Amino acid sequence: MFPIRDHNPSGRTPFVTYALIAANVGLFLSQLGLMHDARALNGLYIDWALIPARISSGDGFYTLLTSMFLHGGLMHLAGNMLFLWIFGDNVEDEMGHLPFLGFYLGAGLIGGVLHYVSAPMSGVPTIGASGAIAGVMGGYLLLFPRARVDILFIFIVFFRIFPIPAWIMLAVWFGMQFIGGIGADPSMGGVAYWAHAGGFLAGLVLTVPVWLRRGGPAFWRRTHGHPPHPETRYPLQASRIPKIPRR
Repeated sequence: MFPIRDHNPSGRTPFVTYALIAANVGLFLSQLGLMHDARALNGLYIDWALIPARISSGDGFYTLLTSMFLHGGLMHLAGNMLFLWIFGDNVEDEMGHLPFLGFYLGAGLIGGVLHYVSAPMSGVPTIGASGAIAGVMGGYLLLFPRARVDILFIFIVFFRIFPIPAWIMLAVWFGMQFIGGIGADPSMGGVAYWAHAGGFLAGLVLTVPVWLRRGGPAFWRRTHGHPPHPETRYPLQASRIPKIPRR
């Protein structure tokens, strides 16, 4: 079960969101030639990925930034870019282009710092834009808690798309990161749960000034948590899965 789109159109072209997606995709494509060369790939990660033990030794602070633009595989990249595409345009629309870029990078840096604090002596390289994108999701939650998000539900051969309020989807996602972080050992690698949780909370906090400029609680009362403009409506499509009658 994962989101595929929202019903929240943006009022301007999200140039920064598109540029971030292009940068992440372009850098991933540029490293495809290294995927079958373990030594070269390890060298790339040693130089540019976030390695907490390296930070603890006083070196590689720049990797808090560079690690945000590296991905370990096609599904890792696709998942992150899907979330950025769904939620980034609306947050950029509210913040403006350059402020949104600063917000995105700031949330990613804070997420990286929290990951470092969770395992400062880990030698496992960490890569991915998830912390920054989690920040975008946190900002979206504050601004549009009741915007509708379409979820694709897959169960064996059953496929269905249904809309739910953004706050439910985002709260469940954050809860999974928080619980995962409690149960995981960051020094052993795997999902950087605390980078996700830290980025999400950072995004929530960094969006507060924008929310207050919109009126704060009065903005919520005026919009009832919905986007302050007409929602996008998608045509309903009948399922192509044939119904099998019982005998």
